Amino acid sequence: MSDSGLLEAIWRNFVLGVVQGLTEFLPISSTAHLKVVPVLIGWGDPGVSATAVIQLGSIAAVIGYFRGDLRSVLHGISGAMRRGQWREPDARLGIAMVVGTVPILIAGLVIKLRWPGYETSPLRSVPAIAIVSIVMAAFLALAEKLGPRSKGLVQVQGRDGLVVGLAQALALIPGVSRSGSTLTASLFDSWKRPDAARFSFLLGIPAISLAGVVELKDAFADFSLAGVLPLMVGILSAAVVSWLAIDWLLKYLQRHSTWIFVIYRLLFGVLLLAWWSVTGSN
Repeated sequence: MSDSGLLEAIWRNFVLGVVQGLTEFLPISSTAHLKVVPVLIGWGDPGVSATAVIQLGSIAAVIGYFRGDLRSVLHGISGAMRRGQWREPDARLGIAMVVGTVPILIAGLVIKLRWPGYETSPLRSVPAIAIVSIVMAAFLALAEKLGPRSKGLVQVQGRDGLVVGLAQALALIPGVSRSGSTLTASLFDSWKRPDAARFSFLLGIPAISLAGVVELKDAFADFSLAGVLPLMVGILSAAVVSWLAIDWLLKYLQRHSTWIFVIYRLLFGVLLLAWWSVTGSN
C-alpha cells in the first residue's frame, strides 16, 4: 500500500472509530451508523469484521469507566462463592450480567455458524435499517411514556438480567441498537433512567468483548503495518469518544428523558428511507 493509501485507510478508520464511539452507548445503533455513514460518504460497507474490532475501543472505555463497579461485582461474586451470600447486591448484579449475556451469545453463535451470508443479508440493507430504526424509536417512546421508573440497580435480580439480555440479543439486527434495546426493556421493566443506562453499559461489556474477539482473526489476518495501523487508530478513537459518550449520557439521564433519542431515531429512519428512494443504494 502506498503512503497515500495508508493515510486514507488511517483517516477512514479514525472516522469509523469516532462514529463507533458516539453511537455504541447512545441508544441510536452503532451498527446502523457504521453501515450507513461510510455508504453516504462513498466508502462502502466496511464489513462486520472491521467494525467489530473497532468496538474493542468501546469496550476498553467502558471497562475503564466502570472499573470500580466491575471490581465490586467480582468481589461480590467471590464472597458469595466462599460464604454463600448470593443475595448481596454486587453478587446479584454479577449473576444478572452472566444471565443477560447468554441470549446474545447463543444468538451470535447461531448466526456465525448457521448464517454464512449474514454480512450481505437484507437485514443489513439501508431500507431495513431505516425501518428498524423507526420501529425501535416507537418502542422507546412507549417505554418512556409507560415505564413507572421505580427500580434501582441495587434491586437487580437474575430475572432482570434475562429480560434485558433477551432485548440485547435483538441488537444483532442492524438498526436495533444494543444500548437502545436494553434501555427500552429496562424502562418497560420499571427501571429508573440512570440505573437502566448503567446496567446497559455493564451488560454490554461481555457482549461487545465477545463480538470483537470473535472477529479478531479475520480483521487482523494481515499483520503488515498497512493492515494493522489503521485498525489501531480506529480502536483508539473509538475508546476516547466512547468514554466521553458514556460520561455524557449518564449525566444527561439524571435530569432528562430519552425523547431526544426517540426524535433522532425517527428522523434518521425517515431520512434514510427518503435517501434510499432517491438513490436506490443498499
